[in-house]
Amino acid sequence: MHYRTLGSTGIRISSLSLGAMNFGQIGDVAQEEATAIVDTALSAGINLIDTADMYGHGDSEEILGAAIAGRRDDIVLASKASLPMSDELNHQGASRRWLTRALDDSLRRLGVDHLDLYQVHRWDPTTSDEETLSALTDFQRAGKIRHFGTSTYPAYKLVEAQWAAKERGLSRFVTEQMSYSILQRGVEEHVLPAAQGHALGVLVWSPLAGGWLSGAIREGAKMTTRRSGIMTDRFELTVPKNIAKLSAVERLSRVADDAGLTMIQLALGFVTAHPAVTSALIGPRTRAHLDSQLAAADTVLTNDVLDAIDDIVKPGLDLAPDEKIDTPPSLTNSALRRRN
Repeated sequence: MHYRTLGSTGIRISSLSLGAMNFGQIGDVAQEEATAIVDTALSAGINLIDTADMYGHGDSEEILGAAIAGRRDDIVLASKASLPMSDELNHQGASRRWLTRALDDSLRRLGVDHLDLYQVHRWDPTTSDEETLSALTDFQRAGKIRHFGTSTYPAYKLVEAQWAAKERGLSRFVTEQMSYSILQRGVEEHVLPAAQGHALGVLVWSPLAGGWLSGAIREGAKMTTRRSGIMTDRFELTVPKNIAKLSAVERLSRVADDAGLTMIQLALGFVTAHPAVTSALIGPRTRAHLDSQLAAADTVLTNDVLDAIDDIVKPGLDLAPDEKIDTPPSLTNSALRRRN
């Protein structure tokens, strides 16, 4: 396992980190299997575990809390908040009012007195940067969190938040967690350079492109019930964007074979090769899944392999741009680009 410094924090973390989204309702991973996954990950050298309050509406945090009991100090523990936790209007967002409650709830479910990294799960366009940063700075000063960051922020919001922190004398975001993979490279255009320019630590989610780069999705392969039942259009092979992804996967598999690598090693080696990336989050549902991903822990791709990937999916290109979830609200909500 390789270790890198998380942005400017001085915290050393593993180049692969454990994502706990599948613990509980989302992935049907119960306590015993979750604890075994955590045990295996820690034994392999992983030292950062990431979760969020909305993963199973608290299930993930509760299960993870039980799994790490008695060894909290050996783990860089991260969680997130801002996505809806109920139908109540104010049980979401990045306001001081909600984040104060959300953080206390997360600490209680995890059974800890502080988080090493607390992240705003999505940019909240209804709340000012000053409001959010002020609340997070107060949490930090109270010892409830050590550092705070963002997840899936557009590049310009990362820059604006850095300016707001400096202007108001507040602590700043020190990390960004983004979706990045061989098939979704749009963040290379603006987000990764912005993160690098502001010395942000970068955590990558979905480095296997939702399973497309796991090696299981190939021409002639039958989609499992689990895959086809969740966001069906993302795996329906008659959809043009998926035809493009499948074509890329077939070519990428030949690159992996020629290099003596699995598709998982190729995919994880690709994202961790970017100089702005600190760690790639893996989110296994089973120990077998985890073992196949841990095999990429020491993978370093040669320039020839990276060049071959560039020839298949051009730098900065998203093969499924409609699946991006960092699109500015003004592009998806017509009310925000019309005069009343």
